Amino acid sequence: MISKKIKLLILPIIVGIVLVISVSFIQSEKKIASANVKSLDGKIFNTGTISNKRKPIIICVWETNCKPCIHQLDNISEVYEQWQKETGVKLIAISIDDSRTIANVSKTVKSKGWEYAVYTDVNQDFKRAMSIDFCPYTYLVDGNGSIIWEKGSYSEGDEDKLYELLKKTAN
Repeated sequence: MISKKIKLLILPIIVGIVLVISVSFIQSEKKIASANVKSLDGKIFNTGTISNKRKPIIICVWETNCKPCIHQLDNISEVYEQWQKETGVKLIAISIDDSRTIANVSKTVKSKGWEYAVYTDVNQDFKRAMSIDFCPYTYLVDGNGSIIWEKGSYSEGDEDKLYELLKKTAN
């Protein structure tokens, strides 16, 4: 049997450990960084204000010269309407094309018929703020604005994994 003195010594230690773990968990919650990007019609939008009425958000960072990026966005485009109906998800595609290739963004979006919000990050402020080294880079954000999943690169079928996570997040 544990003596009363030992219990009095151990209890503060246990409480301290629980507090440290709790604070670490709260502080490690990752959010979308605040950076100014532009809509295709030239309006400035701050990524820190992204919201979707407590529904999930997918953010895809891409470039027009990145074949896996285009493939990913095409594949999601095919199922996006269904995903919206089932989960209320909002998709935001942020191009990191620079000043030399920025004109290709609007052309690509129109030719592909993508029906989701597309922004440009010409100065790559968002890319730097999120520490993105390459693309495509995809985030799944829950209804509270916390990043719950992220993945760099794209492989055929990744959208299926994303959809499974999306369904769990939306419920």
